[in-house]
Amino acid sequence: MASTAPTQAPPLRAVDVLALQDRLLADATWPAAAVDDHADLLDLWHWVRTNHRFNSLLWAEEDLARRTQVADADIAANKRAIDRYNQARNDATERVDELLLQGLGLVDAQSARTDAPRSLAPAGARLNSETAGSMVDRLSIMALKVHAMRQQTQRRDVDEGHRAASRVKLERLEEQRRDLAACLDALLADALAGRAYFKVYRQFKMYNDPRFNPVLVAEAAKR
Repeated sequence: MASTAPTQAPPLRAVDVLALQDRLLADATWPAAAVDDHADLLDLWHWVRTNHRFNSLLWAEEDLARRTQVADADIAANKRAIDRYNQARNDATERVDELLLQGLGLVDAQSARTDAPRSLAPAGARLNSETAGSMVDRLSIMALKVHAMRQQTQRRDVDEGHRAASRVKLERLEEQRRDLAACLDALLADALAGRAYFKVYRQFKMYNDPRFNPVLVAEAAKR
């Protein structure tokens, strides 16, 4: 089956995604570094970075939300930040999918940002239930897990048993990350060849929308 994609190479490679995520985590200023206000919003890699940044912020906030020796107001602030970061992370994931599908020639560019983009998938191509953007998102989370577990293997305030157990877990996490990276490359290769496609799946996070969250609707009605 002939490909409808306009390019002969996938819009991204998993190895480049992994390298970017690792490099950012190794930066002492990450993820607090200021976002580039002049970024090209049509740049796929901008949204890969944005997704990783909000996952990193989310990771740190989840740790803070587990504190037991701070005021309840501090935990409430953590929970609200978690909601904001999670929404931003999902928005970036959707944008990655939009731009990937455009790069692969599998979606009509004019409808890419609508709730139901018009698919240009070749006849007979299989629909992949997981999107490439969601795989990039999962790779970001895996990068955070690997980074955090590697730190556990280097701790000096714990015994060797803790470090040894952490090394075993690190090996498993790295294997899972390699497997997922291979699956991302395989999906993009199949999409490029016309054998597979995926769609932009809108998350519609209702709890963050005062028009849909029933508790927020009820609060608004009392004003």
